[in-house]
Amino acid sequence: MSKHIARKRFGQHFLCDQDIIARIVHAVRPQALDNLVEIGPGLGALTRPLMACLSHFHVIELDRDIVARLQRAHPADQLSIHAADALSFDFASLGTDLRIVGNLPYNISTPLLFHLAEFAPHIVDIHAMLQKEVVERMTASPDTHDYGRLSVMLQYRFEMEALFDVPPAAFDPPPKVESTVVRMIPRSAAATQAANQDTLAHVVSSAFAQRRKTLRNTLAGILNATDFEHLQIDPQRRAETVAVTDFIRIANYVESKEKS
Repeated sequence: MSKHIARKRFGQHFLCDQDIIARIVHAVRPQALDNLVEIGPGLGALTRPLMACLSHFHVIELDRDIVARLQRAHPADQLSIHAADALSFDFASLGTDLRIVGNLPYNISTPLLFHLAEFAPHIVDIHAMLQKEVVERMTASPDTHDYGRLSVMLQYRFEMEALFDVPPAAFDPPPKVESTVVRMIPRSAAATQAANQDTLAHVVSSAFAQRRKTLRNTLAGILNATDFEHLQIDPQRRAETVAVTDFIRIANYVESKEKS
């Protein structure tokens, strides 16, 4: 089979380090009947050891040449190949209890994470390889430089844990950045208490739109002085100091105000 040349437009960096591959498989711990889905299987470095543990496996791949290679290499009764863009893929179409794994393309990682968050009720867990800097933002705590919109919106949906770092040399071609494998587990429905997620997203996006400005300025069109007093939140604070639970409180207050 001819060598596949990595395509920059797809953000392709193929994992080739066998020790790292083994560590990812060990972290996922696939069981035979798991409904496992791999995003961006590439040349199959992770696909093959995962398939060996499963009765059936789903992969989502945009590159037509890679789709053709996978079709030639694996029988359809073992591997379902979805030739699609993960950014617009309907993960709910694959059923419930989804376990998702993948070396996510770094050039679309943030919108892809937000897309996956929409399917949180269908997901058991996600094991993803991402740029280390992105994982630091995902898992950041309030009052830190990395804490921002991505932190709040993903922590609202998921419990997240950075598992281990991966050096550039583990890939072909090597990226210019370090990577990290992260585990994401959806929070229970009881733990996600925003009355309207669109309202939460609007509040969070507005609050972080100008990081150096205070909430009084960034939320000026959403909250007035009386609202801040009612919420017992200092309007002189900046968004990076506000915990996820407080953003949920603000969003629910705004939602109740609009309904009344």
